[in-house]
Amino acid sequence: MHADLQLLGRAVKQAQYRQHRALDSALTTVGTTLAQWDALRAISRTPGSSARELAAATFQTEQAFGTLVGRLTAQDLVERRPGRGRRMEHHLTAAGERVLRAGHKVADEVLAECFAPLPERDRATLLELLQRLNGTAGSP
Repeated sequence: MHADLQLLGRAVKQAQYRQHRALDSALTTVGTTLAQWDALRAISRTPGSSARELAAATFQTEQAFGTLVGRLTAQDLVERRPGRGRRMEHHLTAAGERVLRAGHKVADEVLAECFAPLPERDRATLLELLQRLNGTAGSP
């Protein structure tokens, strides 16, 4: 059974790696990277969030996220505004909204191709199993 779990873990990682490579490559057509688009997506979901909150949402360290958001700010995709105390709040600019929308279209196409070998019923089952595994069952 131990080897089967290692094989399962590797298969999940392999699918994720394949998906990330495809997304990163395709997102260059709209002038962004997977890491940048993921940050824009996180900011869009929770505008006004701190760097700490956004780093956690994007599976990055605060330092890595800080560097990334610095680039996004320089590209006029993200705006940082003072919050309470020393907190900086993050918001998308109009240009950031446009890149995010374009990225959604690209991601939808890439993910449709990545999951094409699975019928809809299997996709729903896979999603339910992964949500249960991650403790997020019932999440959208």
